[in-house]
Amino acid sequence: MSKVIVGLSGGVDSAVCAYLLKEQGYDVIGVTLRTWLNSETEVSKCCELDDAAEIAKKLGIPYHIHNVGTLFCDYVTTPFVSDYLHGLTPSPCVDCNRHVKFEGMIYLTHVFKADYIATGHYANIIKLPNGRYTVRQSAGSKDQTYMLYRLSQEQLSKTLMPLGDMSKDEVRRIAADAGIPVANKPDSQEICFVEDGKYAEYIESHAKDYGFSDILKGEGNFVDEEGNILGKHKGIYNYTIGQRKGLGIAMGHPIFVKEIRPETNEVVLSEEDALFTKEVYCNSLNFLSIEGLKKGEELPARVRIRYRHGGENATLQMTDDETVKIVFENAVRASTPGQSAVFYDETGCVIGGGKIIKVK
Repeated sequence: MSKVIVGLSGGVDSAVCAYLLKEQGYDVIGVTLRTWLNSETEVSKCCELDDAAEIAKKLGIPYHIHNVGTLFCDYVTTPFVSDYLHGLTPSPCVDCNRHVKFEGMIYLTHVFKADYIATGHYANIIKLPNGRYTVRQSAGSKDQTYMLYRLSQEQLSKTLMPLGDMSKDEVRRIAADAGIPVANKPDSQEICFVEDGKYAEYIESHAKDYGFSDILKGEGNFVDEEGNILGKHKGIYNYTIGQRKGLGIAMGHPIFVKEIRPETNEVVLSEEDALFTKEVYCNSLNFLSIEGLKKGEELPARVRIRYRHGGENATLQMTDDETVKIVFENAVRASTPGQSAVFYDETGCVIGGGKIIKVK
């Protein structure tokens, strides 16, 4: 009987993941990765220990808590603050999956002599004819492959994702029928370590802790595309590309954030038409279905530039050993430095992805 470590977050998806694997005959161990931030009393919302422990008790499986605070600080919260202070908009869950959650559980396979790890993600792990592993988009209404493109080949080869093509409603029905106590628990909507989505307050309160107090700048100028001053902003970390609400400036017509300039502490405002672009550049690349692209090589793909973006047909062009230029067939709105661009093939499998560094 294969042994599997299931990451229990306290939510319904991971609970049903554990339930299904137990029903299939696996020897299941429940684990919560505890990602406290500054002290053992400051626990993030993603690690709801009481619910996770109750789920494990209901399922009759052993349950353990594994502390990953140092990894979480190094790979998630510190880069999060740094990125915002440098005018970027990060996707912390992407790096958390690679360096904290999956890496933490892979480590535990050695501790518990387990064969696999498992998560409640809505995605399918595929082994391709070329021997490489990738993730394929879920056929259900919820797809989480965008957040998984940075996983390593080793991590994918040892991971099970039993929710695969299920819908959320189906998962909740399974949980209710099994008597799992979190069957109707609402999904978390915010980044786990930021209370109530107040990013700016988190950045202000933690900049000194992470050694960034020297670059924590306050108010600066809103400017137009020609550099004319339009008003004052509250600090560049309060804004992201494409933002319209909460600017605190009245122009008599809709106005949006087009660009953030940390070097001059300026936020550039424009009309919506100026947000559309056909060229995006990425680095920090990670390829799944292929080993990579050579300099000058091109590849057609469908590319998503944010989690809720439906994707757009494009051509990938490897400009050097570290950078991909994405040329879209149709212009995409509000490509944002710091966010990820994820590349898909015609079957919905992830080719790879990278972090957006420049738009044109």
